[in-house]
Amino acid sequence: MYKTDFDSVVVGSGPNGLAAAITLQQQGKSVLLIEAKKQIGGGLRSEELTLPGFLHDVCSAVHPMASVSPFLNSLPLADFGVDFIFPEVSVAHPLDDGRAAVLTKSLEYTASGLGADSHAYLDLMRPILEAWSKLSKDILSPLLKIPSHPSAMVKFGWLGLSSALSLSRRFKTTEAKALWAGMAAHSMQPLSKSTTSAVGLVLQATGHIKGWPIVIGGSQRIADALSSYFLSIGGKIETGIYIKSLSQLPSSKVVMFDVTPKQLLEIAGHRFSSIYQWQLKKFRYGMGIFKVDWALDAPIPFMSADARRAGTLHLGNTIDEIRMSEQSAYKGRHSEAPFVLLSQPSLFDYRRAPVGKHTAWAYCHVPKGSTVDMRNVIEKQVERFAPGFKDRILATHTFNTEQLEKYNPNYIGGDIGGGVMDIRQLFNRPALFSPYRTGVKGIYMCSSSTPPGGGVHGMCGYHAARRALKDVFGINLK
Repeated sequence: MYKTDFDSVVVGSGPNGLAAAITLQQQGKSVLLIEAKKQIGGGLRSEELTLPGFLHDVCSAVHPMASVSPFLNSLPLADFGVDFIFPEVSVAHPLDDGRAAVLTKSLEYTASGLGADSHAYLDLMRPILEAWSKLSKDILSPLLKIPSHPSAMVKFGWLGLSSALSLSRRFKTTEAKALWAGMAAHSMQPLSKSTTSAVGLVLQATGHIKGWPIVIGGSQRIADALSSYFLSIGGKIETGIYIKSLSQLPSSKVVMFDVTPKQLLEIAGHRFSSIYQWQLKKFRYGMGIFKVDWALDAPIPFMSADARRAGTLHLGNTIDEIRMSEQSAYKGRHSEAPFVLLSQPSLFDYRRAPVGKHTAWAYCHVPKGSTVDMRNVIEKQVERFAPGFKDRILATHTFNTEQLEKYNPNYIGGDIGGGVMDIRQLFNRPALFSPYRTGVKGIYMCSSSTPPGGGVHGMCGYHAARRALKDVFGINLK
């Protein structure tokens, strides 16, 4: 075997790049991790975006998938500074009349708040929670394989492949339908699309299994812990190097790219077959987001008491309003009453703001590539459920889709999920029968454009590294 500078080089230090680097290094392979920014983390970064002393999560902030990730749970993250906080109310979904549906760890408590739909909610979620230990491995891995537990996966798949609108017919009450719509809207697709139920069901399940946590001191702590652990087991990191060509890389047996198909084509497309190039060029990105961060002089005054103690808020009122909002963004239009996802981390982590002050962030879905300023629209939607909110704003910071992509090149057109997760790209992500391999020996993709997709869980990087270990080094991880 010819001598190389490293056994593997990983390009990109998002959670998946870090996961790939760690998995390879754990097997005794020498690994170099290269990051374009001066600071590692990808979407896991925290900065003072508004005023001094106000710490904001730049991108990812609430981590339901991190709490159930087999890869992240296998690491001693607490020893490296990660301390999760689990708000008692993971999600609150306020309604115009002052009521709110909530998602809590207690299945029974959540169901009890849905009135006449209590039994319908229990009938939907209890079988999934009871089978979660069998389901989770398959849900967080490539789908084009024989499931570890076929019967459980078939039952889940029957529900998950349906549209959120179709599944919503199980419910009769406004609050149950609204809570469900908010969960499914995380799919960043119209609620009428197949597979939108899969996203909603997984997020609801994580809320009951562990909860939706935030990290004390900001999401950057996750990236810092992963990089510190990687360094502690012998890995090497270089920052401030933007890779545009394979010629920039030191020699290695394996190169893992935590990038989307667009960047991979620019870096290494000349090495790929015409068929693989064609598949990557056909890869589709979804709608973008417009994000606002606020420095506040007091907590957000939501009318609902449950909303005032929730880590995450879904602001969209009824399922019909959310359906129209998501359909508009998907079709290239901007909603005047968009579905808004909001988090208020300083309620649970005093380190996020000066004493007596607070931080919050929110985003809504917009057409990909949009440069329309949605701040006023988002603030109006918050004010709708929290009268007096605007009076508490000290400063704001915004990101449109272009600014997000400039900040993190993986967010193509403002798409934070690494590409549409519809029925086509659920199974051939990013290419049919080739989720991590590129067809060129030693070159792999490990970003959220590969299975199982978006979210802070590291499983894309873990599975890609497993594939490389088997292909190149003959190591078959169980």
